[in-house]
Amino acid sequence: MRSKDKISYFYDGDVGSVYFGPNHPMKPHRLCMTHHLVLAYDLHKKMEIYRPHKAYPVELAQFHSADYVEFLHRITPDTQHLFSNELARYNLGEDCPVFENLFEFCQIYAGGTIDAARRLNNQLFDIAINWAGGLHHAKKCEASGFCYINDLVLGILELLKYHARVLYIDIDVHHGDGVEEAFYFTDRVMTVSFHKFGDMFFPGTGDVKDIGEREGKYYAINVPLKDGIDDNSFTRLFKIIISKVVEMYQPGAIVLQCGADSLAGDRLGCFNLSIDGHAECVKIVKKFNLPLLVTGGGGYTKENVARCWTVETGVLLDTELPNEIPENEYIKYFAPDCLLNIPNGHIENLNSKSYLKTITMQVLENLRSIQHAPGVQMQEVPPDFYIPDFDEDEQNADERMDQHTQDKQIQRDDEYYDGDNDNDHNMDM
Repeated sequence: MRSKDKISYFYDGDVGSVYFGPNHPMKPHRLCMTHHLVLAYDLHKKMEIYRPHKAYPVELAQFHSADYVEFLHRITPDTQHLFSNELARYNLGEDCPVFENLFEFCQIYAGGTIDAARRLNNQLFDIAINWAGGLHHAKKCEASGFCYINDLVLGILELLKYHARVLYIDIDVHHGDGVEEAFYFTDRVMTVSFHKFGDMFFPGTGDVKDIGEREGKYYAINVPLKDGIDDNSFTRLFKIIISKVVEMYQPGAIVLQCGADSLAGDRLGCFNLSIDGHAECVKIVKKFNLPLLVTGGGGYTKENVARCWTVETGVLLDTELPNEIPENEYIKYFAPDCLLNIPNGHIENLNSKSYLKTITMQVLENLRSIQHAPGVQMQEVPPDFYIPDFDEDEQNADERMDQHTQDKQIQRDDEYYDGDNDNDHNMDM
């Protein structure tokens, strides 16, 4: 056991000020609320806080196609009407709207995950947290499910420079399809996603039978769940599967996506997890004592998202938090009780013991098919694109000027889908 984990935490206040538009369930403001709770509980004093660098287009293009990155860089709310073909091609629209400072938002949350991975690679820290990250649906050439750039894939690619095998775990209520798809043909990344499956629930993928292909066969694990799963069922299933995965796969590092839309009472979710149940998964993963990169993800009842990620920051710091929320800038959102714990949900649990047993048996059977800790040919480590010492303004003056010009353009209040219903059932994180 390590005597004391060294923990880094990435945050840039600018991520919380972007606005996806009226009736859109994604509220980046939840990140400000989380950060202020972390400060109110004095957790910042126990870890190193960093403002992430803004990821450069060349870094984003390590996974995404260059033309898609370039389009995200160029498009603005004022010019989007000129690009209807491109908007359709890149899947920008109602779920993934074009808003002011969209590209900078992507640069910040992706930069946080990339920086977190680099600090783990350089053994400066044992655990790195980026609650702004975890946007697991974005694909190589298109946006999906409120996600534009897949920071998780970029962070994993970074970790693969130093680690033969990386384990990705996803506890968002939605299937981690973008990450699974990116690594579907390789044994160097094992993806494990616990998610709601069936009833046309977004994104519609993640059947237990989807296990990877070619070199990646058996290295994608899906745990499809039904409505109403509770703490006991979820954490038991999680512990059995993840313990076996770590034993068989022997990863060098773990990436944990902590989407909070799997909590009871989420606007788009359908599970009964309490914050303690959700956080128990973080505890289980932390105990493996492997380099750990932790991100956010979905979560659409924002006061509960802030509660959850604050408690999980505490878990990573081995710090139990008092239930009474301390005074902070957003205290009114937690009224009237101003307590950290939330009640369990009351959705009927459709996951029978026999169903969960069948799923567990199938997953464990698939795990038996993998080589014990597959051998991987290690290549020479490519250089990091970003050296933290240089002056960003000086380095990238042209690009920044171009962004600044875009930022100055004025956006009309009625730019976003005026009058649309809040189609929660079609949407997700």
